[in-house]
Formats: sequence, C-alpha cells, structure tokens
Amino acid sequence: MSTVQEIESAIKRLDDKDLGHLSGWLEDYLAEKWDQRFAADVVSGKLDKLGEAADRAFEQGRCRRL
Repeated sequence: MSTVQEIESAIKRLDDKDLGHLSGWLEDYLAEKWDQRFAADVVSGKLDKLGEAADRAFEQGRCRRL
C-alpha cells in the first residue's frame, strides 16, 4: 500500500471533529505553500513579463476599475 493510500484510509477513519481540524490545517498548509511558491516566482523573475504587460495596459488606458 502506498503512503497516499494509507493517508486516505486514515482520513476515512477520522471522526467529524478531527476531520474538521485536518481540513483547516490542510487549507492553511496549502495556502502557505502557495505563498512560498508565489514569492519564489517573484524573486526568480517568472512574473516580470506579466507585470510589464499589466503596466503597459494601464498606461494605454486599457484597464477598468474593479
């Protein structure tokens, strides 16, 4: 049995309280991982072209208020 299958099996055995706790923890964990990935992409320059395109669109008046 793989580790993922073992985790899935263990999750299925959780009561509602523990399942809720795990769900909240996983949501926080995934958000932190996303933040770390985004920060790494910013530092590496992966988002530079998107930022430049957004700046050009703004300067050309192609943006609208949200």
